[in-house]
Amino acid sequence: MFPLRRNRRLRTNEAIRSLVRETIISPNDFLVPLFVVEGKGIKEEIASMPNYYRYSLDLLENEVKELWNLGLKSVLLFVKVPDNLKDNKGTEALNPKGLMQRAIKTVKNVCPDMLVMTDVALDPYSAYGHDGIIENGMILNDETAEVLAEMSISHAQAGANFVAPSDMMDGRILTIREALEDEGFINTGIMSYSAKYASAFYGPFRDALDSAPVDLVDIPKDKKTYQMDPANRFEAIRETEMDIDEGADIVMVKPGLCYLDIVREIKNEVDVPVAVYQVSGEYAMLKAAAEKGWLDHDAVMMEQITAIKRAGADIIASYFAKDTIKLLNKH
Repeated sequence: MFPLRRNRRLRTNEAIRSLVRETIISPNDFLVPLFVVEGKGIKEEIASMPNYYRYSLDLLENEVKELWNLGLKSVLLFVKVPDNLKDNKGTEALNPKGLMQRAIKTVKNVCPDMLVMTDVALDPYSAYGHDGIIENGMILNDETAEVLAEMSISHAQAGANFVAPSDMMDGRILTIREALEDEGFINTGIMSYSAKYASAFYGPFRDALDSAPVDLVDIPKDKKTYQMDPANRFEAIRETEMDIDEGADIVMVKPGLCYLDIVREIKNEVDVPVAVYQVSGEYAMLKAAAEKGWLDHDAVMMEQITAIKRAGADIIASYFAKDTIKLLNKH
């Protein structure tokens, strides 16, 4: 009791604060999203994501080397598919010489020990910007899951360590796991976007990949029939537990800051690693506020990253990964 115990003794200076700090951030916490485009010599800034870029394969090599030298050992690949290769069934996603497949090989060639995870969803390949095949105004679940399984096999054949289904179709984890097992890819892992909410924070990401849902008659204008209602909590636990039962090795909550209560709920319930995706809208908001001089960029960035890990994240997919580690390396 006070005055025998004075909690401020443990806050007296930075040395003691560091010594008793409960949440420590390191390069091992991060999964780095990377956007890939066709062409050569391309490092194209994303307008709604300042200081974040789309890379052609030749410059992707340089970025991967820099990440590795910073101690960042895991990447999550996304591809921007040309419009002429998009259709309703994601045909290009299965092309063994497609951009994703070549991106996987590029990363592995330049840095064999880099852990490569790949986005598995149809929206980058869909003429309609949806994560599934559309028929009669409906997103087809089971037919989509079969294509996602074929995508996963194609990524594994190219050298991916993990596939990361981000689509939220029912039963797709089991379909993918069984397909990988049947093809002998027993060591290819699955990181499932298990609790992916129908969030308003995804806008800049969709700009980055040109993958926003199209606004046409008889086509769903949003993703609310498969992504989760932001009002729901227990549903997230059910979804996550089902994915684990179906073979997910890692589960994910997306987005981050608005859903840290969900992160903690899931962390308390499951015995597999929990990932959190700090999404594009979260990144863009801080960049915009810092540009206006309204927030201290680095201080808020570190507070956000710390909050995500403190909530229970074992893995943080974040566009701030490089900025965070560079800042930590200065101290």
